[in-house]
Amino acid sequence: MLKNFQNRRQQQKEVESEGRLPPGQTLTTKFPVLHYGSVPHYANLDAWDLKVLGLVEAPVTWNWEEFTALPTRTVTYDLHCVTRWSKFDTEWEGVHLQDLIDKGLLTLKPEAKFLIQHCEFGFTVNIPIEAALAENFILAYRYQGEPLDPEHGYPMRGLMGSVPGQKATSDRYLWKGGKWLRGLEFTAEDRAGFWEQNGYSMTANIWNEERYGRRF
Repeated sequence: MLKNFQNRRQQQKEVESEGRLPPGQTLTTKFPVLHYGSVPHYANLDAWDLKVLGLVEAPVTWNWEEFTALPTRTVTYDLHCVTRWSKFDTEWEGVHLQDLIDKGLLTLKPEAKFLIQHCEFGFTVNIPIEAALAENFILAYRYQGEPLDPEHGYPMRGLMGSVPGQKATSDRYLWKGGKWLRGLEFTAEDRAGFWEQNGYSMTANIWNEERYGRRF
């Protein structure tokens, strides 16, 4: 146990020296599970779909087979949870919204300024369009080469991380990617999601330590 603690402290010093550890965060080698409410379980994915609506030129619905046939990226992210843990160099595979736009599979209207993620059980979360289209947001369905665990968002989740070695204004805390994602709504105005309605930051920039929007 002492050796593991010493190794973790050494790893934390390394990411601190590289400028990768945001203020108030501590490195973890585990992958903590944090969410509100129940974990959905799917006997199969025949009934699963993802709806894209709002300020798009043409609303679209993809079933699981169609969604997993879309262009994918494999990315490496550092993850930063608002509860103060950070996990580094995690590998994910999924769909990037900018790739869909570039290939003509998705066209946003000019007035689209925000993305509202709609998840199972009515959970929602908001991000500005510049964060949704940045390098550090992806619609992820594989982690470390395997399907997601149910507790981490199976079959697909929005994933908000930071690109190792880059310090971007689009970097957000992990909760800004919704687990068990079922809908993408593009809007002209910002709209508070579940955690934002309960006191968490609308913007959630990790480098500015924007954890809360108001005092509890």
